[in-house]
Amino acid sequence: MSTGTNRILDDFAKLMTDAAGAAQGVRREMETVFRAQGERLLNSMDVVKREEFEAVRDMAIKARDENDALLARIAALEARLSDPAQ
Repeated sequence: MSTGTNRILDDFAKLMTDAAGAAQGVRREMETVFRAQGERLLNSMDVVKREEFEAVRDMAIKARDENDALLARIAALEARLSDPAQ
């Protein structure tokens, strides 16, 4: 009799283990599907990646600094041209 009960419990434990494994497989599959859908949505929205944004931002900062330096040089040159004493 104890062998029958143990067999039932063993079968039940095996069934639960298989069910847990199947649930994990379904979870992984759903994560993959959601990730793919999210990437597809972001690609359709034409969203840039953070690395690309950072690179363009750094280029804009450098261009602004260079522009400020050139404006200062132009102002100095215009001041020299407008001063007849030099």
